[in-house]
Amino acid sequence: MRRARKKRQHEGNRREDLLRVCARLFREKGFDGTTIRDISQAAGMHSGSPFYHFKTKQDMLVAVMEQGLTEGLRHLEAVAALKLPPAEKFRKLVRAHLGTICEDGRDLIPVMLYDWRSLTPANRRRVIALQDRYDALWQRVTDELRAEGIMTGDAQLARLFTFGVLNWTARWYRAGGRKSLDDIAEEAARFLLRR
Repeated sequence: MRRARKKRQHEGNRREDLLRVCARLFREKGFDGTTIRDISQAAGMHSGSPFYHFKTKQDMLVAVMEQGLTEGLRHLEAVAALKLPPAEKFRKLVRAHLGTICEDGRDLIPVMLYDWRSLTPANRRRVIALQDRYDALWQRVTDELRAEGIMTGDAQLARLFTFGVLNWTARWYRAGGRKSLDDIAEEAARFLLRR
């Protein structure tokens, strides 16, 4: 019994490691530019071993995106649960989102941003279900900001513009650069809130 539990835990860890490798390679080379051989080599596996965990490379892509959204959502939900004024909650959401896409080893969400078109229609629907939860959380805070007069204009467009500003950061941000991620999050929140 203990041996079986240990084996399942090892397989779970191995799958998690494989997902991280896939995410890094998909981010660096793109989904189409990454081969199963690349994934196997980077994961230290035999060439067919990834298929023990996933049926296809497409399944790997979906799993990377779902994992990224699930992890990001967990962080955002923790922030959303805080009893804070909307502007402060927004600042913390900005920092949490930037952490999700920019901190070391956080390749999962950027893969979704860059390889969205590589999903099959059925898999796109699976990912959209999670993305809708992520978006709804941001929309609630954006609606609160608008209700308090802190953010003006169309609240849905404001949320989409916010994602545009924040998500592009993943393209240019480098750890150890001129500004820390905390500094960038503060600047982004100030820019988006115009305060």
